[in-house]
Amino acid sequence: MESVGKSALYPSLRDRVVVVSGGASGIGEAIVEAFAMQKTRVALLDIQDAAAAALIGRMQASGFPAPAYYHCDLTDVTAIQATTQKILDHFQSVDVLVNNAGDDTRHKIDDVTSDFWDKTMAVNLKHQFFLAQSVIPSMRKAGRGSIINMSSISWVIPSKGLPVYVTAKAAIVGMTRTLAHEVGANSIRVNCVMPGAILTERQKHLWFTEAYKAEILANQALKRMILPEEVARLVLFLAADDSSAITNQCYVADGGWV
Repeated sequence: MESVGKSALYPSLRDRVVVVSGGASGIGEAIVEAFAMQKTRVALLDIQDAAAAALIGRMQASGFPAPAYYHCDLTDVTAIQATTQKILDHFQSVDVLVNNAGDDTRHKIDDVTSDFWDKTMAVNLKHQFFLAQSVIPSMRKAGRGSIINMSSISWVIPSKGLPVYVTAKAAIVGMTRTLAHEVGANSIRVNCVMPGAILTERQKHLWFTEAYKAEILANQALKRMILPEEVARLVLFLAADDSSAITNQCYVADGGWV
């Protein structure tokens, strides 16, 4: 795997409470690790118990603060609300929310059923709104907060072979912009990150071929694969006070594809 340089340190993130959805693997895993290295207090939401346990063990072995893991079905709004309350009971507040969880399972137009549509929207879009809704009262009380929604360049390229996922990722941009204006008066910032083709273990296992790699590199300005930790570094900046004047924005991390 290609390597990248070390991350910057953000003193404002130390001891902040960060909630990351879908943080047990992929880009989410890199985000959790990046925040732990900033000495934040991370609450990790996922349903991948084994992957979460492995991540926690790795962080403990490295000497960084291990995330608190909460098993949560993010397609269930009641579970989201109950889990958020547990986090607030434990940490008292939430300073940063990273809405990362998603499912980019490939699908064809003719194969999409009503149930598949609902499930795909629930994990890719709906959970982001209801997690934000659940933490915003705490942020309003504190008079600060940063919400970072993970979208994708898939709706800009545009992509084929996953139309419901692409629809959800486009909607996240609109949701980000309206939420930013809804809560800006409370000094809560809402921004969006749009990754490109990121070399995660899931991508390598399910879809990554030499032909796909060649297509990616032909479209990117940078002729190398972009790694999860590079996306995580952008998330760190948007979470930290260093970006205190930035809200209502979407940032692309795709090696220059878009």
